[in-house]
Amino acid sequence: MSEQGFSAAEREAVYRAIAERRDMRHFAGGSVAPELLQRLLEAAHQAPSVGLMQPWRFIRISDRPLRGRIQQLVEEERVRTAEALGERSDEFMKLKVEGINDCAEVLVAALMDGRERHVFGRRTLPEMDLASLSCAIQNLWLAARSEGLGMGWVSLFEPQALADLLGLPAGAKPLAVLCLGPVTEFYPAPMLALQGWAQPRPLSELLYENYWGVSQ
Repeated sequence: MSEQGFSAAEREAVYRAIAERRDMRHFAGGSVAPELLQRLLEAAHQAPSVGLMQPWRFIRISDRPLRGRIQQLVEEERVRTAEALGERSDEFMKLKVEGINDCAEVLVAALMDGRERHVFGRRTLPEMDLASLSCAIQNLWLAARSEGLGMGWVSLFEPQALADLLGLPAGAKPLAVLCLGPVTEFYPAPMLALQGWAQPRPLSELLYENYWGVSQ
């Protein structure tokens, strides 16, 4: 092990958080202490970002009626998604896709406006701003799991409708509605796998060497 490595117990904790992180849909109400929420957001804010642009913006939704309006946007998109799925529409409609009205906290994660000014690392890959925000969300997710809190990433919404609802400036874009809070238990496996929607593929099928499609 490198001299810069963590202790065995510390490493185990990191890998455990990664392995037991779940996209949660079932919450137990309750609350998140302000100092804990701040700690989680600080973890998100320490994410890597291309060119140090820090494109993430987080909006805490503390207004209950506003939370309900966000949930309605998600429900409208859920119906549209079901229609687009065709023969799997009925199966999809049986899935629980969000916990907006049940969780302790709702956060909206968005990309900032004016991102076109940031060229470093984005000249050929402009979507690296999205990758940077995704890293921040993952940091938040793993920190939440380590604190015993569940988190779910909801992406079923029309971005411009949510942007208009929350007063985002032109050029900013919401990427995620994040449900956060206490849960009764964590799923033993991804919820979509448990409910038969899809099954995760092993790493061996997704790992190539030197050239695309060439397995080790």
